[in-house]
Amino acid sequence: MKPHILVIGGGASGLLAAGIAARSGARVTLFEKMASVGRKLAITGKGRCNLTNIAPLSDFISHFGRNGKFLYQAFSRFFSDDLIDLIHQMGIDTVVERGGRVFPQTDAADITGALEAWNRRSGVSIQCGRRVTSLLAANGHVQGVQVQYTKGGQRSLARVPGNAVIISTGGASYPGTGSTGDGYKLAESAGHTLTPIQPALVPLETAGPVARKLQGLSLRNVQVSVYASGEKTAGLFGEMLFTHFGVSGPVILTISQSVCQQLRMKKTVELSVDLKPALDETKLNARLLRDLKDHGKKQFQNILKGLLPLSLIAVCIEILEIPADKPAHQITAHERHILLKWLKDFRLQVVRCRPLKEAIITAGGVSLNEVNARTLESRLLKNLYFAGEVLDLNADTGGYNLQAAFSTGYLAGKSAVENCLKRPAG
Repeated sequence: MKPHILVIGGGASGLLAAGIAARSGARVTLFEKMASVGRKLAITGKGRCNLTNIAPLSDFISHFGRNGKFLYQAFSRFFSDDLIDLIHQMGIDTVVERGGRVFPQTDAADITGALEAWNRRSGVSIQCGRRVTSLLAANGHVQGVQVQYTKGGQRSLARVPGNAVIISTGGASYPGTGSTGDGYKLAESAGHTLTPIQPALVPLETAGPVARKLQGLSLRNVQVSVYASGEKTAGLFGEMLFTHFGVSGPVILTISQSVCQQLRMKKTVELSVDLKPALDETKLNARLLRDLKDHGKKQFQNILKGLLPLSLIAVCIEILEIPADKPAHQITAHERHILLKWLKDFRLQVVRCRPLKEAIITAGGVSLNEVNARTLESRLLKNLYFAGEVLDLNADTGGYNLQAAFSTGYLAGKSAVENCLKRPAG
């Protein structure tokens, strides 16, 4: 008789787990509390869906920090090339962009639709509008779930037996997509320890009106450094974006977890933006001297047009307090010096991180010490598995987090079926 695998959550990890389990010989039921599956997946990468990255395994692992080694087993079973092949089999072409990032040639909605169709073809019973409220367990084995649903305007509960359960409910960010931390509660009910959850890959709020004045401005090829109570703690080169409340963009999201940790420690956190990282101070000073000499009759604000985006010029003039209409040949050595220093060290004070609900992913989750890395089975309750963001795993931007979701989904789905077939029922 086919084992019955119950998958909780229809995101990236859940869809992969369910489909693989069905193709491995199981009867599979996937429960999704929202009206449709893949809601968070459909908005990833601003709707473009950064599926994975072509970085080699060792580099890939390093993006997950101290917990990265836990993923060796999952990645050895299903890695970026396997995912790309699977997506191609579903009829979706992919493209590799800057930094090795892999995207579908279409958009995230097509990925969600393709994964759902693949699941249905594989025989998965997808049940939306079904919220799993508790696990059913006895004698150290999970034996099913209790499901809440609405029928005829009335809420009802149903007990659904199963041979294994996979928790793939995501984290607690973007709650409107269904990621509201349900999996953490289910894990705790099974005795699991949670590493405290916190926002990761989250925008930052800054003090003062500068960010609001620059709203919509994207700065590329800048170096952003983090200073916590005067000590440099992080630095990254890339792209950042100004918003009405502060800053966002790839560089900011990547360093945000470190910033949030420093703020929780009550440290004063500043971002230092090097607007001209390709030039050291000597070369930049030489350029400024040349520009001021060659265009001596031009106003200061016009000299800045060769150095800065238009919207940043007004902010620069306001901060440096150099008259906009001052002729270039009248700019003093002191004024040139403060301009140079500002171009290399444009400071923004961070006052807080945006809330968890706005984070791209959630840091923290089910403790990895209580999960078998080879199978993703709970070490506390047999036939219970975990996949995706519910685990204490998170990386920076670049496709790493989605690959981890797909890879852990694959391993959990495969392991659940393999163990059910060789293990007597509990």
